[in-house]
Formats: sequence, C-alpha cells, structure tokens
Amino acid sequence: MKRRIMLWAVALFLPLLLVAQDNDKRIKVACVGNSVTYGYGHKNPSETSYPTRLQQMLGPGYEVRNFGHSGATLLSKGHRPYINLPEYKAALDFRPDIVIIHLGLNDTDPRNWPNYRDEFWGDYTAIIDQFRSAHPAGNPKIIVCRMSPIFHWHRRFKSGTRDWYWQIQDEISNIAQSSDIEIIDFSRYLYSRPDLMPDALHPNAEGAEILARQAYAAITDDCGGLSLPAIYSDNMVVQRGRPFVVCGTADAGSRVVVKLDRQKRVAEALDDGSWRVEFAPLEADGKSHKMVVECDKEKKEFKNIAVGEVWLCSGQSNMAFMVKESSHVEQSLANVDGKDIRLYNMRPRVITDNVEWDSIDLVRLGRHDYYLPTEWQMQSATNVPDFSAVAYHFGAMLADSLGVPVGLICNAVGGAPAEAFIDRKTLEFHPVLVDILYNWRGNDMIQDWCRGRAGKNIAKSTNPQQRHPYEPCYLYEAGIAPIVSFPIKGVIWYQGESNAHNVELHETIFTTLVDSWRRAWDNEQMPFYFVQLSSINRPSWPHFRDSQRRLAEAIPYCDFAVSSDKGHPTDVHPKEKAPIGERLARLALGATYNMPHVVQHGPTPVSARVVGGRTIIEMSSAEGLCTSDARPVRGLETADAVGSFVAVPDDKIAIEGNKIIIDRQAARVRYAWQPYTTANLVNGEGLPTSTFEIKVTNE
Repeated sequence: MKRRIMLWAVALFLPLLLVAQDNDKRIKVACVGNSVTYGYGHKNPSETSYPTRLQQMLGPGYEVRNFGHSGATLLSKGHRPYINLPEYKAALDFRPDIVIIHLGLNDTDPRNWPNYRDEFWGDYTAIIDQFRSAHPAGNPKIIVCRMSPIFHWHRRFKSGTRDWYWQIQDEISNIAQSSDIEIIDFSRYLYSRPDLMPDALHPNAEGAEILARQAYAAITDDCGGLSLPAIYSDNMVVQRGRPFVVCGTADAGSRVVVKLDRQKRVAEALDDGSWRVEFAPLEADGKSHKMVVECDKEKKEFKNIAVGEVWLCSGQSNMAFMVKESSHVEQSLANVDGKDIRLYNMRPRVITDNVEWDSIDLVRLGRHDYYLPTEWQMQSATNVPDFSAVAYHFGAMLADSLGVPVGLICNAVGGAPAEAFIDRKTLEFHPVLVDILYNWRGNDMIQDWCRGRAGKNIAKSTNPQQRHPYEPCYLYEAGIAPIVSFPIKGVIWYQGESNAHNVELHETIFTTLVDSWRRAWDNEQMPFYFVQLSSINRPSWPHFRDSQRRLAEAIPYCDFAVSSDKGHPTDVHPKEKAPIGERLARLALGATYNMPHVVQHGPTPVSARVVGGRTIIEMSSAEGLCTSDARPVRGLETADAVGSFVAVPDDKIAIEGNKIIIDRQAARVRYAWQPYTTANLVNGEGLPTSTFEIKVTNE
C-alpha cells in the first residue's frame, strides 16, 4: 500500500483506538447505490454483485456491505430518494470507514432531473456530510462514482436520458473536484462493453467484476503496476515537430520517471492509475534514441527509437491488401534497401470470411481482443510482404522524398463499414447516426452484406449484444482508442465498398468519421487523405465516386486519390496497389509537406461553358493533358437541362491545351460515369481524371 494510503490509515485508526468499543479492527466499506450496486438482474446478487466481489478481493481485513436499493435517486425530491430508504439509515448506522457512492442513474428519469437538477449538488453533498458525521472520527474515506453507462436501447435514451445522463456525469465530477474527494469513473471500462449490459442499464456478473476491480484499486491504490499501451515498443517512430506524449497506468500515487535520452519527466499516477508526461517536440536527426520508464522497482526500456513521420493507414480490405498479394511485389521489396520504414501491423485474429466463429473468438471480441499482439518492426524482406501494399508504397515514397524515418500504423479490416470506426459518444449524439446503433444486424442503414456476414460469423453466440468488427463503434474501441495517445502526422484511408449502398448516408458517416478522429488526436487540421473507389460492375459506384470527389472539396485538409483507372470489372480487390499508394503520397508531399513541385492531382474540371455552340471544359492540373493510351477521349457524356446523358462520339471531342472541347451544346457534362470505366484522360504525370459531373454555363 502506498505512502498516502498508509498516512490515511494512521490518521483514521489512531482516533479509532481511543473510541473503539469492540475488538473488530476490520476496515468497514459501505457500497451505497441503486440497482447496479444491489446486483439487479443477477441470478444470485449475494454472490456476484460488485460489493460481494469487492469483499473477496479485499480479503478478511475489510468488511464490505451492500447498501444498494433498486430505483433509488440521489435527489431528495426524486421519485424514490435514497435518503428515505432503509438502506440509507442502515449504511449510516454501519458507521463505515470507506463509503463508495454510486447514485444518479435513476435521476435521469423525466420526473427527476428536469425538475430538480438545481438541487443535485446540495443533495449529494448533504449525503457526504451525513456519512462524515456518522463516522466515529469524522473522517471516513469518501469515494464518489461517475455513473456506469446507459446504452442507446434504453427506452428513454433519445427522449432525454442520453442528455441528462451526461449532465449528471459532469455534475458528479464537479462535486468531487470541488470537495477534493476521490472519484471512480464507473463508465471508464463499461462504456465500450454493451455486451455486458443485457438491458442497457445493469451490468451482468462480468460487468460487476469490472466495477469491483475499480473500487478495489481506489481503496488499495493497486492498479496493476506499471503499464503502457502496446503502441510504445522498441523500434517505434516518434512524430517529429509534435510534443511526444508518453502515458500509461501505474499504482495510484506512485512516482513514474520517464527518460528519453538525457531528457527526464516525472509524473504521479492519479487515483485511477493513469499518468502522462510530455516531451518537447523532437526533430529527425537520424539517431537511435532510447526511452526508460521506471516506477518503484518496475522498469521498461524501449530501444532503437527513431524520430520522423508517423501515419495511420486504415479502412477495409483494399487497405489491408498485402504486398505479397499485389502485382508489385518485386518493386515493393526493392524499397526495403536504403530507407528507414517501420511497421506497426495490427492484424485481426479472425478474418471476416463466410464462416461461423468459435466460442473463444466470440469471447475475445467482447473484450476488444480482436487484433493480434504486435510491436513496431524495422522493415525487412520478411515482414513487408505481409503489410498493406497501399500503405507501404505511400511510406516508401515519403521516405524517399523526405529523407527521414517513416512509421506506418495499419489497422484496416476487410469488409468493415466506416461507422465501425466512429466513437460511440459521437454516434450517440449525432441527430442522424444515432439510429445506426439500433439493432445493427437488422438495420438497413448498414449494408446488407455487412449484416449478413456478421450474422454468419457470430451465429454460435447466445448473447443478443454479441460484438463484431462490423458493429458501429467496434473498430474505434478495439483499434483506434488504444493508439490515440500516440502522436501521428495524418491518416490515409481506403474504404467505401461497404457503404456504397447509400451515397447520401455515407456523406454523413464519412464527415463524422473525420471529425471523430480529429477530436481524438486533438488536431482539427490533421490531414486525411483517402482513395476514391475503383471501377467495378456495381451500379451505385459512379455516384459514390463523384460523392467522394465532392467530399474532398468540402472537408478541410482532406483530399483523395483516383483509383478507377486501376479497377477490374469483377474483382473488388484490384492488384495494382503501388500507384495508389504513390498517389496518396503525392497529396501528402504537396499539401502537408509543402513541396510545390509535386503534382498532386490528375486533370480536374474547373468550369464548363458554351461558346459558339461548343461546350468547353477548362481543367486544372492539366499540364500535358492527353489520354493514357494515345487513343481518342473516352468516358464523356452530355445532357440538356432535364434529359438523359448520352455518350459523346470520338470525333466530337478535342483537346486544346488545358481545355476539352466538345462539338456539342450541353447543359451538363459528366465523365467516367460507368461502374467499370475505361475513361482515359490523364496529365503529363500520368495522373487520371476523377469521375465527375459539372453544370455548363452559357456565355
């Protein structure tokens, strides 16, 4: 037990020695609360409630009693005030040395918070004062709890509970801070575990175990010792020019010393065990650095650390598509020599093939144990073949051009829809996307293929809330949350195949995803570069590609790379990945690293107008405008204001400098609008023109 706990124990029990009337010197712990404390929904609460498990963890030196009452409110004017219940009187009569208060959930009832919210602070502090008065020495250890979660399928979630819940959470935090009282966040681990909350409100036995461990840590300071997220390992790349944050957990109150070469930072682990230090921004110097983290007798060393550029590479199967599967294996392996590229390859334990998963994998999914353990690796002929082909060629071009180490983090998952990568709270409060959380395996906001594949994978599960990587929020919780402490430069993204069924909905989802990640890394200007879907015989894809083009224009610090010229009529996984990675690298080199000579885009329409009966389209990024195969322009269509589009014959199209001349008057022009397109406009760099539609003005 740490020094501050020992001092508290002395201060507590020295007066008790003078007033004790019995020989029982056990530390008395009162668990005050509602149905969650009581163990509602458990087959046998006396065996599995969190106070029972807490007693077992603490051992015979403690006496833990459960004073939970279902439906109890903190508010004295609530529909069932805790202060009027027999459990409250019994808890005071117990004269506990430690009081854990978990109340507030039932105050989200519309009979309570909307009417009496202004009295919450006073009612809460009054209960705290009563327990202090009841204690023989007047100084019990008071611990207040931020509430365990209420999930979206609670019957009143959208009608008020969602909003009031977070308002009460904030009020509890403010009470604890103002009163200098220790606080436990009972939502910290359960908020990402809906599978442990059968009725959206009450944790099952496994959930109660999690609460008990948090309470145990708050009482004993035992938070499991020194630990850091797995993203910190030998061979890691530290993002240059940004503060380098190092964080982790340790026993509460313990002193953590972090040394990075000759720099030293010290932190004290907070009550919940978390600690954090920050080093001043580093610059790439070509040296190998070392970091040592020490806490009491524990010590962790990290060697061969580089300073350079770090990018997150995410999405679905075309980002996960490995070098060894691509048509550029020899080119990829040639990049291994002479470049410092380091890989953090987060590969799934189980692939979302059309199979039923076994019970072990299903349990792991619930615990977010979806990605295999990994660590940073220096690139080699052994590990490059198993890494993302798009990501690797992006990194290789950056390493060539910048001359600094490049770190690539890949956590792409085949078939994954974009909503799986968005954090839960963002979805809960989104006016449209909150509905994507409901009955997700039967929700037509989610692509039917994703729902069907997930249903097959988890067919053996008996848990109605069984997790799956395609579930909204899941991949954020399993793959993004564990790495958000690690500074990155930006993101490359290749995804959309599993959202192409609804172009308009995807526009909302994608915009929300970008916002979610920028908030997570606290960087509103974080570059986000993505790959436009390729071409394949799927009818919705031309509209989807054009929507992606418009999204890149609308979202700040966002851009896209065209891939439709590398598509395949029937294969959703085209094998030419090297050019796609390099096109993404051009975006980063030009816009993020400000290299003015880098051509970032293919020919892009700027305006279209009718002049003398001809339609003239002016293009930017069009130096050397031509066709990729030296044949006539393909893929152009025109329409009048209301009619259908018709193809433009070869002899009606001419290229003059940066202009495309169509010998026809039109109100609208579109290009590469076929699902599988052979459209062939490129510039002198060989970069292709995106699918587009443009309105024509008259002069």
